[in-house]
Amino acid sequence: MIRRSLLLLPAFLLASCNNAEPGATDISDYIGPNPKLVAPSSSSFPTVNVAEANGWPAGKMPTPAQGLAVNEFAGGLDHPRWLLVLPNGDVLVAETDNPGTDQTGGTIRSFIQDQLMKKAGSSHPSPNRISLLRDADGDGVAEMKTALITGLYSPFGMALANGELYVANADGIVAYPFQPGQTQVTARPRHVANLPSGYNHHWTKSMVVSPDGKYLYVGVGSNSNIGENGLEMEKLRAAVLRIEAMTGKMALYAAGLRNPVGIAWNPWSGMLWVAVNERDEIGNDLVPDYITSVKPGAFYGWPWSYYGQHPDSRPEPKNPAAVAAAIPPDYAMGPHVAALGLTFSAGQKLGPQFAQGAFVGEHGSWNRKPWSGYQVVFVPFAAAMPTGAKPVPILTGFRVDDTAYGRPVGVIIAKDGSLLVADDVGGKVWRVSGAAGATQTAVRS
Repeated sequence: MIRRSLLLLPAFLLASCNNAEPGATDISDYIGPNPKLVAPSSSSFPTVNVAEANGWPAGKMPTPAQGLAVNEFAGGLDHPRWLLVLPNGDVLVAETDNPGTDQTGGTIRSFIQDQLMKKAGSSHPSPNRISLLRDADGDGVAEMKTALITGLYSPFGMALANGELYVANADGIVAYPFQPGQTQVTARPRHVANLPSGYNHHWTKSMVVSPDGKYLYVGVGSNSNIGENGLEMEKLRAAVLRIEAMTGKMALYAAGLRNPVGIAWNPWSGMLWVAVNERDEIGNDLVPDYITSVKPGAFYGWPWSYYGQHPDSRPEPKNPAAVAAAIPPDYAMGPHVAALGLTFSAGQKLGPQFAQGAFVGEHGSWNRKPWSGYQVVFVPFAAAMPTGAKPVPILTGFRVDDTAYGRPVGVIIAKDGSLLVADDVGGKVWRVSGAAGATQTAVRS
């Protein structure tokens, strides 16, 4: 099977890379609270437009928006994806990749997709590490980089509560005794709860803790694109789970969210929000990824419908009742941008134009022509909801033609009010600040 796949790979890549679907345009019409939704389309293989992941050339950085500046907060990292800022200002970064269990039984299609993901900078052996970054002198560059916890299993989400550091591995949550200021954790972890794992089409487990420390809210992605591997494999997936931090008792909080990665509390409403990657293979311009508030008990459509009650003809068996129950998300980010990171700005130090809204890390498309994403954007909010204005790109230049210097993932506000961005392909954490307060200091790796 693999030998045959290798023979077919060049022909497939040639066919799909030249197979731009008619009608693919700039994504501006497909962004906002009421995005344009074109008719679905299909082909034998999805459109493929993968950027070669090469890392940043010496002296090159992403491009900040006018009025902002960027510097390298930390470099020399191994596939950094997710961030947590501690009360003392230390920054934790999950250096991680998929656990190697995301195969589909050796089919030609899955083999080809795996090769494409490797080209895009994924599918490396996971470092399985959480590192601590410390900027003790406050110059915007972390002079300390040290391994805090090693030997994890594709860690992603992190949360601090109840005197413990909670870590969401690909297969479950563990908790370590921890106080801010520590630079190494040697205690054995406490097992909190198992999480859906196994096949792991979407392996990341994002996590945030409730303000009172009682509950952990965990984003769990689907085990497929649209349920093609069987709905038995989707139990407690494509969902946000609520888990009691001390007992591990688990409940389904909201469902129908294909891959909810970014997860954060809206500071104005107190509601949970997520950034969601929607389904593939029904066209360049479908389906918009989105950010949305998460209503307890709500259903958002996956796999039977998208963007509310727009049916997807592919999933079997049909489920008209689920389609009728689906509610639309709050704000479309555009098709295939791969919206991963999500954090809110509530008066931080990036300037008045960025004082109220959401920062979103767009990891970037692999199956759209022209490509989309590969940037960090700001979505303006008012009265706890998006204003309807288009997102403002604040950090660009991650992709140039068919080369990806980096790909943004997690975003978070640092203690000093700057924005930190994890760049997995680039192996860096970038710092975005108001131009007057930023430096272009060389990295201390």
